[in-house]
Amino acid sequence: MSEVTRPTLSDALTERMLELIRKGGHRPGDRLPSTRELSQRFAVTTPTLREALRRLEATGAIELRHGSGIYVGAAIERLVLPNPNMREVHAAQLVELLGARIVIEPPLAAMAAQRAEGDELAVLKGVLDKAGKHLRGEDAELHEANMSFHRATARMAGNSVLHEVVDSLLLVHGPEQREILQIFDDRRRDYEEHLAILEAIEARDPAQAEERMRAHLVEVRTVIEHRLHPPG
Repeated sequence: MSEVTRPTLSDALTERMLELIRKGGHRPGDRLPSTRELSQRFAVTTPTLREALRRLEATGAIELRHGSGIYVGAAIERLVLPNPNMREVHAAQLVELLGARIVIEPPLAAMAAQRAEGDELAVLKGVLDKAGKHLRGEDAELHEANMSFHRATARMAGNSVLHEVVDSLLLVHGPEQREILQIFDDRRRDYEEHLAILEAIEARDPAQAEERMRAHLVEVRTVIEHRLHPPG
């Protein structure tokens, strides 16, 4: 029988830090006690504390701001976390990434159309207005606007777990998403398809929103497959 691995001091300290955040009612963005105060509170050395803090930072539970302090991270309440150690994916995984999005995002677009609210629609419009200003070569800005559109659509669906799944896919595979933009290489068409999806959401037409999101992602995948593996 194999021996059960005992928690290390760093493991225990990580749990105590999470307990401090939860029981203290801290929210994302709240400042936590200093490294010195935490070391004294938990009666541990500074190196041990820093190891626990690095673990928590890797999962987004806390944010270490140089010269400012320790803050509760935006991911503290997430159920789905992106892998911070994800390596670069190869061509086949690039296509699989789009396949995963084709399964997940169209139903979320339909749900967004059912729940469309004024403030959320204004966010989507604002994101696409920004995208429309970056169609002539400012790919970094255009990429950020495009990903914000997909994240905001998923958020509008009202299912926080599925929103986190989409957010994690887009976050972990950020470089691959930028590569998709380069390979697809039709920024105007991509933008117009996003506008068509927004139009269906504004019209509260779930079926049309779902179909347009699916058609958009399928088209992108088809172009990527063709350019990665040209006939002949």
